Amino acid sequence: MEEFKAPKYLQVKQKIIHNIDNGSYKEKEAIPSERELITLFDVSRITVRKAIDELVNEGYLYRIHGKGTYVKGEGDQNNLVSITSCTQDIEELGYTPRRKVLSEEVIPADAKRRTSLNLSDADQVFRLSRIYFADEEPLNFTTTYLPYKIFPDIDLYDFSKVSLYKIIEEKYGVKITKATRTIEAVSAHGELAENLDVEENVPLLQFCCTTYGLVNGKEIPIEYFKCCYRTDKFKFYIHQLR
Repeated sequence: MEEFKAPKYLQVKQKIIHNIDNGSYKEKEAIPSERELITLFDVSRITVRKAIDELVNEGYLYRIHGKGTYVKGEGDQNNLVSITSCTQDIEELGYTPRRKVLSEEVIPADAKRRTSLNLSDADQVFRLSRIYFADEEPLNFTTTYLPYKIFPDIDLYDFSKVSLYKIIEEKYGVKITKATRTIEAVSAHGELAENLDVEENVPLLQFCCTTYGLVNGKEIPIEYFKCCYRTDKFKFYIHQLR
């Protein structure tokens, strides 16, 4: 029987995984360059790129534009149970956070926001769209909606410099208590792909979340947000108990 040989890109892929598993390629360190891998494995550039692309999509590696391809660390993850700000998540991973505000405005609450935030037809929301960076690499794109009647004049703060949750709790006295989230895989496209510096149709992890807080002693919804994370840069985990 003729011996089956895996396609060359799969052979390269398996060798890179082996080098990650045995510690030859260490977490958060760069793997050899494309040119070096071509020489090392005696294959074409197309073969190397296909292997690397799959390893990035599968969560073994991540790219830093203009620098190279790196081994993803087990610590590059976030607990889905905890309620923390994006800034705090980034800091806890050992990265330097930065926020870029793309737009902010006070607008009438649409039907979806009225439902999720228990608002009336006459109510307004503060809409804030931001990109979060970790060590100057875009990590997620977030659009947040807050009831303006609960947070009047919140549009006067510079949210490229201050944490939204810090302002909510310290300036408005609202204690965040819980959140409900839905999670789904989506594809990057158009402006979203451009803002996150990824190619079209790259998979992203999207969260839709309603956050609750104590306002005048009553627990009510105080925030709705939609957030898209780059899957090559971040992962999440859940602690389960029995």
